[in-house]
Amino acid sequence: MRMENRDGELSMHIVFLCHYFPPEVNAPASRTYENAKRWVKKGHKVTVLTCVPNHPRGVVYPEYVNKWWQWDKKDGIDVLRVKTFIGPNKVFVKRIANYVSFMISATLMSRLIKNVDIVVSTSPQFFCGFAGFFVSRILKSPWVLEIRDLWPESIIAVGAIKHRALINMLERIETFMYTKADHIVSLTHAFKRHIMARDVKAESISIITNGADLDQFREISGNNDVEDKYGLKDKFVVSFIGTHGMAHALDTVLKAASILENQKEVLFLLVGDGAERDRILKKKKELGLDNVLMLGQQEKKLMPYFISASNACMVLLRKADLFKTVIPSKMFEAMAMERPIIHGVEGESKEIIEQAGCGICIEPENERELADAVLTLSKDAGLCQKLSENGKKFVRANYNRDDLAIKYLKLLKEIHQKDI
Repeated sequence: MRMENRDGELSMHIVFLCHYFPPEVNAPASRTYENAKRWVKKGHKVTVLTCVPNHPRGVVYPEYVNKWWQWDKKDGIDVLRVKTFIGPNKVFVKRIANYVSFMISATLMSRLIKNVDIVVSTSPQFFCGFAGFFVSRILKSPWVLEIRDLWPESIIAVGAIKHRALINMLERIETFMYTKADHIVSLTHAFKRHIMARDVKAESISIITNGADLDQFREISGNNDVEDKYGLKDKFVVSFIGTHGMAHALDTVLKAASILENQKEVLFLLVGDGAERDRILKKKKELGLDNVLMLGQQEKKLMPYFISASNACMVLLRKADLFKTVIPSKMFEAMAMERPIIHGVEGESKEIIEQAGCGICIEPENERELADAVLTLSKDAGLCQKLSENGKKFVRANYNRDDLAIKYLKLLKEIHQKDI
């Protein structure tokens, strides 16, 4: 028997498939968790179907065991973790084995979940999105496919896959998913245009972007231990916080740091892990760059402290047509915490930065423009203040995670009602 939620409506049971979930700290884990906890607070039941945490090193986190199935709970969210092949993020074949094994395990173990109203699966990773098709059939529920990035296009763009027959197969599966989903949630307008080109009607696609949790990402009151621990107080700190992957062109940061070696007040801070981190760290040491500090992956709760310790935040991707379609979520967090952005991404996200007036836009992979932007901000406190204030106002008005979660929930209610 269905119970009424706090709004006097019948509560839904939402099953959400996401390959990543806290304590993992990447963008898909955060988006899924932030939405799910808000839906639970609204009186709905949410079950997240995921793996044991192991990203990005391919090592299972302490206190977790990679077994066929196990139940967990976080902030009222039921979490069903299933067994997968565990492999490091930087080995492509092992990554694919990890992805495919999750699709199989999630499909098989979804039978443990009862009385479901709607299934949502998020892509990438690609096979997690595809698993939603099978799980929705088993659970006899409508299926919403969320597209956070275009796959396989994104791995083709970074050169991770070149075999034409394999690419053709993946593209056929991609088109199959678009046409079979009851509804599609796209994070950007560019993604929507791409999906419509696969003969999907515009009314079957809704745009719900990323945003910032304004309760979590806000001014730090009192002493910031991160500043003290890493000696950041007397520096102009320019940070890149997030996955160190093939898509992010972090060699550009090292080249810019080389240009600014004589600017002793400037420090480049790289925080995170990923397939490229070891190589970037090795290169940094070879170049003898004392103005680059590289720290490993940090707990999610520390992210506001690292942003607060920064004077400016870098948002960087490779120079490729595909990345013109992407809106990196880290830019909203920087805006929420009143930090100017140095934005090295073309396309839709650049338009947001320009509309907000909250940063300096540079050409992707252009170390000279990156160095010039850093130098400009380090010498102009008034400009930093203006960009910071603009960003905070803009993100509050347009990219508040609370508002976006409610918009998403309203959409799921509409799709569920159509299925009744």
